[in-house]
Amino acid sequence: MNWRDDSPLAGGEAPPARETGESGQGLAEYALILTLVALVCVTALGTLGSTIAASPGWTIP
Repeated sequence: MNWRDDSPLAGGEAPPARETGESGQGLAEYALILTLVALVCVTALGTLGSTIAASPGWTIP
């Protein structure tokens, strides 16, 4: 018996599916990152918008 005869792929079958119970973890992490990026963008736009509006050289037609 060869050592490779014990492997799950020896008979041409797929390895068993990984069941970790973390099916929604990737989606939750994606949502958290998206929320943080949106918060940074809103904060930056608010700060820059106030700065630009207060500049004397900028006029709004």
